Amino acid sequence: MGDSPSVVVTSTTTLFLVLAVASVGYLVALVVPFLRGRPRPAGDASRFDWHVIVPCLNEAAVIGETLTRLREAFPDAHLWIVDDASDDDTAALVTRHRQGDRRIHLVPRELPRARTGKGDALNAAYRALLATLPADAAPDRVVIGIFDADGVPAPRCLDVVASPHLLGDPSVDAVQIEVRMRNRDERRPLPGSGRLRNLIARTLVRLQDIEFRAAVPAIQAGRSFTGTVSLGGNGQFVRLDALRALDDAPDRGGPWRNSLLDDYELALHLALAGRTVAFTRDTWVEQEGLWSARRLLVQRTRWSQGTMQCARHLRTVWRSRRLSVPGRLEISYSLLQPWLQLLVSLVCPALLVVAASHLIGGGTTRWGLLLGYLLLAVVQFGMWGPLYRAKCEPDQGFWRSVGWGFAYTAYVWCYSLATWRALGRHLRGDGAWAKTRRNAEIVPPRTRATAPDRARAR
Repeated sequence: MGDSPSVVVTSTTTLFLVLAVASVGYLVALVVPFLRGRPRPAGDASRFDWHVIVPCLNEAAVIGETLTRLREAFPDAHLWIVDDASDDDTAALVTRHRQGDRRIHLVPRELPRARTGKGDALNAAYRALLATLPADAAPDRVVIGIFDADGVPAPRCLDVVASPHLLGDPSVDAVQIEVRMRNRDERRPLPGSGRLRNLIARTLVRLQDIEFRAAVPAIQAGRSFTGTVSLGGNGQFVRLDALRALDDAPDRGGPWRNSLLDDYELALHLALAGRTVAFTRDTWVEQEGLWSARRLLVQRTRWSQGTMQCARHLRTVWRSRRLSVPGRLEISYSLLQPWLQLLVSLVCPALLVVAASHLIGGGTTRWGLLLGYLLLAVVQFGMWGPLYRAKCEPDQGFWRSVGWGFAYTAYVWCYSLATWRALGRHLRGDGAWAKTRRNAEIVPPRTRATAPDRARAR
C-alpha cells in the first residue's frame, strides 16, 4: 500500500509526458508547411461578380472610414451593409455614403427580429442580394465576401482571391484570407495613461497579431491537408452556388446558422457538403486589435461558447462519407478544444504542485513532471514569438520575440478563464450575442495616438 502513491504519480507522469511530447510534435508538423509557404501568382478579379457584406450593430465609430476604404479597395463590388437595429448613427452614415453610389446597399433590420445573432444578419443580406441578381447570373461566378465593420483589405485583395489555386480553381468554393492587427505598431494606444498600462495594452495587441498571423495560419496549413480549412469572421469569400447548396430548407432563412461561432459553423457545413475551403497568406484584411483585457475576455468567451455549441455536429461529422478520417479527427479535435482546455487547466497546476513537492522531497519523478509541464505549458506556446518574427516581422529584435513568446504563453493560458466563463453561460443556456466594443468607442478621438505614436518600433 505504501508504494501505491508512487505508482500513481509515475503513471501520471508518463502519460503527461507522452501527451506533452505529442502536442509539441503536432505543432512542429504545423510549423514546417507554415515556414515553407511562399507567395503564388495572383489572378484576375474581373472574372467574378463581387458582393461584400458588412454586418453592423452600433458601428458609427468605424463604419464611415470602413466604407471609404472598402470602396477604394473594391471599386466594382457591391457593398451590403446590414444595420442590425443600431442605436447610434450607423444607418445615417451608410445612407450618406450611398448618395451617388448605387453599389452601396443598406439592409435595415428592426426589433424584435433584429439583434438575434450575426448569422441572421448575414442571412438578411444574402436574401436581399439574391433578390437583385439577374436571372442569368452564374452562381459559380458570384462571390460573397464577409468583412467586419473595422476591416481594411490589402491592395489587390480580390485579384489574389481570384488566383488560379484559389477561386480561379473551379474546385475551390471558399477562401479565407489572413487577418492582421492594424494597430500592432502603436506605441501608446492609451495616450492618457501611464507607461505600464500602455505596455500591457500594446502587448495585448501584439499577441493578437501573433495569434492571427502565425498560430492560425500554421493551423490552417495543417487543415489544408485534412480538407477542413476554417473560415473566420473577417475576410472570407464564398461562391454563391456553395451557399445555395447549404440553403436547402425553406424555413432555415439562409446558409448561415446562428451559433456564436457562425464562421466556423459555415465552414463545417461546407466540408460536410463536400465543398473545398482554402486559406491564403498572400493577401489580408486588417482589423483593430483589442487593447482591453476585459473586452478581449468577452470576445474569447463568445468564441469558446460558440465552439461548445458546434460540438453538437460531432455525430454528423463521424457519419459523413465526404470527410476523410484525418478530416474527422481534425474537426473533432477543434470542437473538443474548450473541453480539453478545461481539463488541462485543472491538471497542469495540480501536476506542477506534485512536481514541486517531489523536487523538494527528492522524488524520482520530478524531472519528468517538470519536463512535461514545460513542454505542454510553455514551449509549445512560447515558440510562436520567434516564429512570428521569422515569418512576419523580421525587422524586430530576436530577444524581443522571445519576450513575446513568454507573453504569448500567458496569453494562451488566460484563455482558460474565457473558457470557464463560456462553460457557465453554456450551462445556463445563455446564448445571447455579446458584441465587442470598438477601441474608438472607448478612447475619445481627441486622445487617440497621433501618427508619430503609430510609428513602428524598430
